[in-house]
Amino acid sequence: MREEEKKRTSQNSNWQRLMKKRWVFPAIYLGCAAIILTAVLVSQSGNESEGNPGNTEGQGPTTSYGDQDSMEVNSPVENFVMPVTDVNSSVIQRPFWDANASKEEQEAAFIEYNGIYQPNTGIDIAMKDGETFEVVASLSGTVTHVENDPLLGNVVEIEHLDGVKTIYQSLTDVKVKVNDFVEQGETIAKAHTNQLNKDAVHVHFEIRKDNVAVNPSSFFNKPVTSLLEEEGQASEEGSEPAGEQEETPAEGEDKPEDGEDKDGDEGSSDEEESVSYLT
Repeated sequence: MREEEKKRTSQNSNWQRLMKKRWVFPAIYLGCAAIILTAVLVSQSGNESEGNPGNTEGQGPTTSYGDQDSMEVNSPVENFVMPVTDVNSSVIQRPFWDANASKEEQEAAFIEYNGIYQPNTGIDIAMKDGETFEVVASLSGTVTHVENDPLLGNVVEIEHLDGVKTIYQSLTDVKVKVNDFVEQGETIAKAHTNQLNKDAVHVHFEIRKDNVAVNPSSFFNKPVTSLLEEEGQASEEGSEPAGEQEETPAEGEDKPEDGEDKDGDEGSSDEEESVSYLT
């Protein structure tokens, strides 16, 4: 019994000496604070996970409507870029044929083959030194067509969003295949020649929306949405019905009152020509 009492007395004495140390209470305080802070952080992390169950690392918040697939809200919109790595050393050898361009510009945009002239539906890009160069993807997308055409050379087509696609012709050393996803700026081939332009190493580049060619030079450094907006505006203008055009009376004539025959007095000849308006 005495030995047990001695042990208890010794333990109490050690504990009292420990508590008298100056660093004991600060250490206890810091330890408690660390435990509380850890608990708060764990609780907040759990709440965020419950509030955004669909989020995964590296992805922004998503949204969906009805049965439509969810789309990433913060998905970046890319700008069209020249399909070359060194833009400053490149030159547009043959421009896009534009119906609104001058006669000289249109003549420069014609392609001649076997005595037949046809408008250029894209642009021909070459290097100032005439050497070959790497051809890169103007936009990120999926390769939908790869072909070795006897007239156009190697051809690569890349599909983007909402019917937008880019076409690359006169290629060699093609590095992609159908169903490959390529990032913007990724090398897809090297420039070469084809039967339509044997005299210069170049890439023939096209931008199409719903298979309608547009001028690539008008969209470089612009977001792909600018092409969609322009196409939408053109559709709206084309779909608006032409309103009834009111005839303006000649100088000195009185404007006919409501209900009065605009063609003149009653009994006038029915053989009078009617006016038509072309829209």
